[in-house]
Amino acid sequence: MINAAVSHLAAQLNQFLKQSYALTEDIVTMSGLVDAEGRPAPNTNNKLVMFLTNLEKDTVPYRQHLPGDAGATRAVVSSAPLYLNLYVMLAANFSSANYAEALKLISGAIAYFQRFPVFDHQVTPGMDTRIEKLMLDIENLKIHELSNMWTLLGGKYLPSVLYKVRMVAFDNDDIIARVPTVRLPSSAANH
Repeated sequence: MINAAVSHLAAQLNQFLKQSYALTEDIVTMSGLVDAEGRPAPNTNNKLVMFLTNLEKDTVPYRQHLPGDAGATRAVVSSAPLYLNLYVMLAANFSSANYAEALKLISGAIAYFQRFPVFDHQVTPGMDTRIEKLMLDIENLKIHELSNMWTLLGGKYLPSVLYKVRMVAFDNDDIIARVPTVRLPSSAANH
C-alpha cells in the first residue's frame, strides 16, 4: 500500500511535468538515491527522484467515520481505517551542468502539489482501491535537520522538498463480521 501511494504520486507528477515542459521521456522516478553499498542508484541521473524518508502512524485522525446506512438490516464491522504519515522526499538529481533544469523542475513539482494537494478517487480514479485519500503538505526542516537527513541518506545535498503525505487507507477485504442492526419499532421511536 505504501508503494502504491508513493508510485501514484510519482506517476501523477511525471504526467504533469511531461505535459507542462513537453518532455518525451519520464522525468520522475521512484527510487532511492544510493544503493546498499553507497553507490549512486542506477537510472536516477537527471531525474526528479521520489522516495520515502520516514513513516509514522497518524495519531490524530482528521475524519470521522459515520455509521452505515440507517435503513440497512445488517451492518458491516471492519477494522478502522489506517491513518499514516508518509514523509516523501522529492530530490532533483541533476548534474551541475543541468542545475537550472533541476531548479525549474523542482519548482514545477512544488507548484503542482500546491495546486493539487489532495488525491482521492474522484481526482485520480486510477488510485489503488486500498487508499482512500492522500493529502500533501510541505514539511519545513531547519538547516541542521536537513543536514542530518542528507547524512542519513548517504548523499550530498540536492535541491529537494520534503512532503508530509497524510494517507487514509482501508482494505475492503478486511471485514471482521456482518451483524444485524437494532431498530426500534416506529411507535417506540416516537416516545
